[in-house]
Amino acid sequence: MEPANNLQGKKITIIGSGVSGKGLASLAAGLGASVFVTERKHLDEEARAMFRKKGIAWEEDGHSGRACDADMVVAGSGVPPAAPVVIEARKRGIPVTGELDFLAPFLRGKVLGVTGSNGKSTTTALLGHMLTRKGFAVSVAGNIGTSLADSAFRNWDYIVVELSSFQLHWNSRLSCSVAVVTNLAPDHIDWHGSYEEYVRAKARIISTQRECGIAVVQERDRTVLGLDLADDRFVCFSWKEDFSGRCKKAILADERTRSVYFRTGNEDEKLFGFDDLPLIGRHNIENASMAAGVLRLLGEKDMPGLFTGFSGLPHRCEMVADIGGVLFIDDSKGTNVASTCTALTSIEGPKAIILGGQGKGEDYAPLAETVRKEALVAVVMGEEREKIVSALKKAGYGAIIEAEGMEDAVKKAASALPGKGVVLLSPACTSWDIYPNYKKRGEHFKSIVLSLEGSS
Repeated sequence: MEPANNLQGKKITIIGSGVSGKGLASLAAGLGASVFVTERKHLDEEARAMFRKKGIAWEEDGHSGRACDADMVVAGSGVPPAAPVVIEARKRGIPVTGELDFLAPFLRGKVLGVTGSNGKSTTTALLGHMLTRKGFAVSVAGNIGTSLADSAFRNWDYIVVELSSFQLHWNSRLSCSVAVVTNLAPDHIDWHGSYEEYVRAKARIISTQRECGIAVVQERDRTVLGLDLADDRFVCFSWKEDFSGRCKKAILADERTRSVYFRTGNEDEKLFGFDDLPLIGRHNIENASMAAGVLRLLGEKDMPGLFTGFSGLPHRCEMVADIGGVLFIDDSKGTNVASTCTALTSIEGPKAIILGGQGKGEDYAPLAETVRKEALVAVVMGEEREKIVSALKKAGYGAIIEAEGMEDAVKKAASALPGKGVVLLSPACTSWDIYPNYKKRGEHFKSIVLSLEGSS
C-alpha cells in the first residue's frame, strides 16, 4: 500500500462503482492519482456525474485490458478474489489490495468494527447513535451504506464501521480498537465457497487487531471462531440461562429480570432493562446488549437514556402498519436463512410469512423447521420458490401458498390469517431476481401495505 504522498501521478484502478467504489475513486483522485474505474454492470447516473466532475475515467458492462494498465488495483466491496480482472492483475504482477487496506492509513479516530451474519447494521447504527448522544464526534460508515472513504482525513473520536465478510476477506491492515461479531450462521456460501471460508473472513476482524484490542462475541460462537474466552481480550454475550461462566467478562441478558448486565468476575452491573429498548424482538435485545457492552468497555454509563430517539433501521423488522388487527412487518433485510429464523422466533403472535427471492446456495431445511414451528402459513414467491416449497413439504409443513409477485403475496398472506396476527416479509433470500436491492423490495412491500390501509 502506497503512502498518501506517493499516490500523486500513480495509476489506480478501482474495481466496482458501488458505494465503496465511488468513495475509493473520489479519495484516490483527491490524493493526486490517475483513477480508472472498471464496472462489470452498467453505471448509474450518480456515478457518471461524479466521475465526470472529478476527472475520473471509467468503463462499464465488463472489464477490459485497460483495467490492468495500473500501478495498483483496488477491489471495491463485494469483489471476489476469483474475479477474472483480479486474477489477470495478479498474473501481470500488479499489486491488488482491498478497500480496508487502502483506507486504513487515512483514518483518524478509534475504529469500532461490527460484523456478523445478522444484526450488524442495527448494532452499528445503535452504537453510533449512543456515542453521538454522549457528545462524541462519530462517523458511522461501511457496509451500512456510507463509504468508509468518506471518513478519511477527518478527526473523529470514533469511527463505527459495519464490515461485511467480503470486505474482511481482503483485510490485513485495518485494526479495530473494539471488534464486535454479532453472531455467525451460514451466509454468502456462493461467494466464499464454504462456511469455513466465510467464518475465516469474519474472524479477520479479530485476527487483525493489535494486542490492546478487545473483541465482543457470542459465547456460542467461541468454538467456530477458535477463541479462548478465558483471555481478557474477549468479552462474550450470552443469555444468562445459557452462560457457561468461562468468560472473565460477559454481557448477560436475563429473561427472568428482563434486564441486561455487564459481569466482571462475579459482579453484575445493570446496563438496561428490556423495556428501555425501543425495538421489537429478542434479536434486538442481543444487538442492543452488544452495543451497550461496547460503551461500557469504553467507560461510558447511563445506557437507558442513550437509546432515546433510536427507532431502528428501515427494512429490519420495521413495523409498517396495523390494519384491522393485522400487523405488517418489513424485514426485507432478512436475506439469509438464519436472519429469517431469528425474525420468526423473535416476533410473537400468529404469523404469515412471505419467503423467496434469489438464493445464496443455502440449505432451506433449518428454515422449513422454523416455519413449521412458528408460522401459520408460508407464502412463497420468486426464483427460489420451488426449492423452498420442497423443503417445507419435506419438513411436513403443508400451509403453503404460492404467489406470483409481491402484491399477490401480501394479499394472500393477509387473507390467510384468521383475524389478528402478523404478516412478516422476511424472505431468507436476496432480492436480485426481481429488485435491484433489498431496500427496493421493502419499499414495494410497504407501498402495497399502505395502499391496503388507505382502502380499508
